[in-house]
Amino acid sequence: MINIVTVFAVTMFFSCEGNLKEVQKINAINKTPVGIAENFVLKYTDSTRLTAVVSGPVFEDYANQAFPYREFPKGFHVDFYDKDNQKSSASANYGIIYSDTKLIDMKGNVVLKTYDGKILNAPQLYYDQENQWIFTEGDYKFTSPDLNMQGVGIDFNKEFTVVSSHGNSGTAVVKDSEDTE
Repeated sequence: MINIVTVFAVTMFFSCEGNLKEVQKINAINKTPVGIAENFVLKYTDSTRLTAVVSGPVFEDYANQAFPYREFPKGFHVDFYDKDNQKSSASANYGIIYSDTKLIDMKGNVVLKTYDGKILNAPQLYYDQENQWIFTEGDYKFTSPDLNMQGVGIDFNKEFTVVSSHGNSGTAVVKDSEDTE
């Protein structure tokens, strides 16, 4: 009788083991994107006015995840157009857009260029779409016609008109003011 109970228990154990593996497969997080685009060009408009053109080798949409995101695993390039049709751009070796938080994480050779000649280079930058604020706690290099600086940690609005640098060094062109008495 003990042998029959032992055989039954061992059979149940192996049977449950097989079912457990199937349940684990079902419950595993599915990281399959809902869409993949290769060699893509996305154009964004507002009232028929072109506002941005995003391009790159691969775009993956993970809108099916609990924390949805869109990923540019092989990099991207974006041209932005202001209301006067002046073009600024951003590019990086990798990018990810978190849909719920509206945060964009750009990594690897990040370059921002404004229409008026300002250039920011960094290994990583974040862009808060909701507040239109760009920031990094890492290294950066900023150049413009009248200012060159580098440092660690900077944040600013998308027009570069409000800037807070955390630690920097550089050079600036200062115009002499003339007395008009």
